[in-house]
Amino acid sequence: MHGPDDLILAREHHPSALARAVVRREIERIRPGAYVEGGDDAGSPHRAARRRRALIARAVHLQLRADHTFSGPTAALLWGCALWRPPERTHVNQAYRPSSRAASDLVRHAGAVPAEETAEVEGLPVTGRLRTLVDCALWLPPLDALVIADSARRLWPELDLDEALDLLARRGAVNGRRRARWVLEHADGGADSPWETWVRYVALRVGLPRPRTQAPVSVAGRVYRCDVGWPEHEVYVEFDGRVKYTADGVRPGHDPVQELLREKRRADDLADVGVRPVRVMAGDAPRSVESRVLARFPAAVRREARVLRFLPPADR
Repeated sequence: MHGPDDLILAREHHPSALARAVVRREIERIRPGAYVEGGDDAGSPHRAARRRRALIARAVHLQLRADHTFSGPTAALLWGCALWRPPERTHVNQAYRPSSRAASDLVRHAGAVPAEETAEVEGLPVTGRLRTLVDCALWLPPLDALVIADSARRLWPELDLDEALDLLARRGAVNGRRRARWVLEHADGGADSPWETWVRYVALRVGLPRPRTQAPVSVAGRVYRCDVGWPEHEVYVEFDGRVKYTADGVRPGHDPVQELLREKRRADDLADVGVRPVRVMAGDAPRSVESRVLARFPAAVRREARVLRFLPPADR
């Protein structure tokens, strides 16, 4: 696993030595003027992509001479928030507008960030938590932004989203304010994973009432929690990830057979009290999930449901 000390900056080495190392696949370039030793493919692709983007941000920090602050999805990644997908480019705020020759792997946002809206994470200058949430809500697709907002609420329950909404209001007339406000108003720390956020987004986008996350169901003195639920309508949804049924998938030593047995007992217990959650998997199409969930609601609720046109369909 690559760490900060593995960074190799071109300005500190002879070009021909770097070229030979690249040819021999001893190192690989991660951005202009920055390299790491090759062969870092440990862990899941998503985690590897996160590590790579964090390392690229550190390289950018060492290479930029002007003052800068990492912002938006890059700041969210550095803060440790869950992401729907790692950012393809590094987001930085700077006081000046970039030249036409600026690096194409950077997204430069003009304007210095006020000192009270900045912080430091592992030696890197980043926007503060609330500013990061607001920027992501404004700049990213709503699903991506909601995954980050849910994660932030889970990581830091003390966050005051009213302050985030005030910060959004002070940004003035900017594009995307309606969607950004919706994201901040619907952030929920009860979502344990990006896929659980995805399920909730799909349901909310078609106009269903706001669900409860980790909805409790009592069965003979035992309490089970469903990922998403509307207890008043006896409708529940659960995301079923493959990782639970893979050896060592959840943690080292994880037994998928025992997991399967636990899930069967849980399903039987829930069925005993009339609860049969809609089960959703990563391969399910959003429209299929929409129709299956809607079908569980009373006709009166289905008639009231209207697609929120300002929210794009959920991708996967």
